[in-house]
Amino acid sequence: MQGSANLNVMIKAARKAARSLQKDFREVEQLQVSSKGPGDFVSRADRAAQQVIKEELMEARPNYGFLGEEEAEIVGKDPTRRWIVDPLDGTTNFLHAMPHWAISIALEHKGEIVAGVVYDPAKDEMFFAEKGAGAWLNDTQRLRVSARKRMSEAVFSAGFPPDGGKYLPAVLRDLARLMPMCSGMRRNGAASLDLCWVAAGRFEGYWEYNLKPWDIAAGILIAREAGAFVEPIREDQSLLEDGHVICGTEAIFDQFAKVIRTRD
Repeated sequence: MQGSANLNVMIKAARKAARSLQKDFREVEQLQVSSKGPGDFVSRADRAAQQVIKEELMEARPNYGFLGEEEAEIVGKDPTRRWIVDPLDGTTNFLHAMPHWAISIALEHKGEIVAGVVYDPAKDEMFFAEKGAGAWLNDTQRLRVSARKRMSEAVFSAGFPPDGGKYLPAVLRDLARLMPMCSGMRRNGAASLDLCWVAAGRFEGYWEYNLKPWDIAAGILIAREAGAFVEPIREDQSLLEDGHVICGTEAIFDQFAKVIRTRD
């Protein structure tokens, strides 16, 4: 697929940051067995990757705003456009030397996500989409959601609160209701990739509470362009502002959403 100039800038930035993170990831694997541990090292790697991405994006589009996980938002001279960036989604996986993490870059225009890139360096999988142009994997594979129609055949993914917190009871309740109805549950630990895996037909659905814009902005567009429904868990909320997301294929979305949204 031939992407726009903005999409090409995003892909270039993701690949450049990935080279740095892959080198750091090899170091983390060694630090795992040291007495010092990898925590501080990973924090530095995270910040360094965001700086690489920021420099690439802002050099190409100096008037755009920038919202990243690792620093305060920059309001651009063009207030209608901003980059939304997670330089390392799946930090806990990275910290524990698990090869399932991603770089997420989205472009927002007038409050709407118009382009998204999610790159999984460990598997060399580049997921990307532009509004109205479909979702793609590695240039040649057009993404479409799973065609499975029965909940009993579906595999779902969920995000669990890392520190328990007030959303843990809701997640446990959801799991208790959903697990008897489906083929399986997974918890992979990277929201951006969960959304992309729905787009790629690997999951039939995914939900999570209390996410940040950079966790989901790119993945939302990629999932939608592949045919998924993506909505707030509470229908009166905002996806990016409130961060409670439910995503599923058209065939099972209504049944899935009813399970997650039921509060009695």
